[in-house]
Amino acid sequence: MRPRDLFELIALAALWGGSFLFMRIAVPAFGPVAVAALRVAGAALMLVPLLAMRGELGALRRHWRPIAIVGLTNSALPFLAFAYAALSLDAGVLAIFNSASPLFAAVIAWLWLADRMTASRVLGLVIGFAGVVWIAAYKAGLHGAGTMVAILACIAAALCYGVSPSLAKRHLSGVPPLAIAAGSQVAAAAFLAVPAVLAWPAVMPAPSGWLIVAALAFFCTGLAYILYFRLIANAGPANAISVTYLVPIFAVAWGGMFLGETLTWPIVAGCAVVFAGTALATGVVKPGTGMRPAKAS
Repeated sequence: MRPRDLFELIALAALWGGSFLFMRIAVPAFGPVAVAALRVAGAALMLVPLLAMRGELGALRRHWRPIAIVGLTNSALPFLAFAYAALSLDAGVLAIFNSASPLFAAVIAWLWLADRMTASRVLGLVIGFAGVVWIAAYKAGLHGAGTMVAILACIAAALCYGVSPSLAKRHLSGVPPLAIAAGSQVAAAAFLAVPAVLAWPAVMPAPSGWLIVAALAFFCTGLAYILYFRLIANAGPANAISVTYLVPIFAVAWGGMFLGETLTWPIVAGCAVVFAGTALATGVVKPGTGMRPAKAS
């Protein structure tokens, strides 16, 4: 991986880690539905003009149906679920549940696309899901049934993220990545528009809250998508997916610095188990071989 790619990888992790911090701050003022809707609408306003500048709007028009479904599964539903969970879970814990997304992606690709599943990958799935169950049981034991609903929302969001790669591979192969990114945000904004109007806060949030939502939309979503697809193109998918392991580190750091959040050792241990399982399940690490090298495209 080139130094520039490494810098972009770290920047992407910092942005996606920051998204959980911004949700924690914005959701109490706006509500989960409004935050999710404003996030995708802002990202769409940023990405669609870029798509037009590149002359790729035609790809969006030709493939709008599967792109719309990706918008539902990869943005509208998971953004809404994590925004709801942000009412009761720390930023770092949200990011740890998010890091389980590749586990679901591996299972769905195996069931839907008949991807090869080796013994080490199956072992990784078992280990990874055990870590998720451990963290969920620990948090629910501490905070009761209300937290369990938020945990289930996080798991549902991770499942949605897991569906999207197989969906894109099946129906959107060869479509420009920016068309998928921009179109999915437009579709997600359309899906969330009416619910956002119905759930709009009765009291207008302060200007500082709007700045937080703008940062969530433009930086943690729009700019993050651009960096992510650049990494896939320049460093390869295997290197790009390694951002999964860095996002919780930044989420914990931002939550600790700005909200005074702390992680307990049981959560840290569960996080390590999830990471180990994800590395095995996705094939990033293979027993006896260490990290799998990825060729830059």
